[in-house]
Amino acid sequence: MSRNGNSSELERLFSSPEVQAIKAEIVEVGRKLWQRMYADGNGGNISCRIGPDEVVCTPTLLSKADLTPDDLCLVDLNGRQLLGTRPRTSEILLHLEIYKAVPEARAAVHCHPPHATAYAITGTVPPTGIIPECEVFIGQVALAPYETPGTQQFAETVLPFVKHHNTVLLANHGIVCWADTVTHAEWYAEVLDTYCWTLMVAKQIGNPLTRIPPDKVRELLDLKKRMGLPDARHGRPDCELCDPPAGAHDVDEIVRRVTEAVMAALNVR
Repeated sequence: MSRNGNSSELERLFSSPEVQAIKAEIVEVGRKLWQRMYADGNGGNISCRIGPDEVVCTPTLLSKADLTPDDLCLVDLNGRQLLGTRPRTSEILLHLEIYKAVPEARAAVHCHPPHATAYAITGTVPPTGIIPECEVFIGQVALAPYETPGTQQFAETVLPFVKHHNTVLLANHGIVCWADTVTHAEWYAEVLDTYCWTLMVAKQIGNPLTRIPPDKVRELLDLKKRMGLPDARHGRPDCELCDPPAGAHDVDEIVRRVTEAVMAALNVR
């Protein structure tokens, strides 16, 4: 049952020892995001669901390096602010859509880690089957289409993906991760950005990426399933667990462009 109708009960919840511990965790995660340069200026936002209809979140226009527990807000699943002296982040709507779609989601982190965001702004999804840790904790990453941040339309862009992905690239924006705790959601942001960074460094070496064999990817997915982590590949046959070989997409694109150029030249004649 929602506590929205009883302000004194909401205040007791918001100041309870359990929620105070969550607030302290949010503040600490905010500092980690800022220290790793995942949240520049006042960017990024963090939330944690603490009841059937109650969510603690960060405020708007405040650096994640400067957060204190007293800065945090309490909102309901419709985005209405219930408690807090600062206005809640406008992008809480994104978090709320995740909570409503995925009952297992208890915390969400949105931020702008440079290497993962580089993939997002180029419309590129990082390949799978490369590094075990990323396979287990992240797996396939989805790419949500661009919408203006802070709007309901933006919040709904992740809905096709969040049931089977705990990490989503937001086109021309950043990433959002959900998990059972705030700290775990922040871990996923770290894992993804380090993975994207590693891929960029590997490309500079010039040799093809070495893939984990499909049967070994299956072992990682089985482990992931036992841990209760989502992955769009659960239930797929081994032949569909990995991406096409490196360069396959590039060759297809080159063929397409050459064909279009030849046809255009013929049409001119």
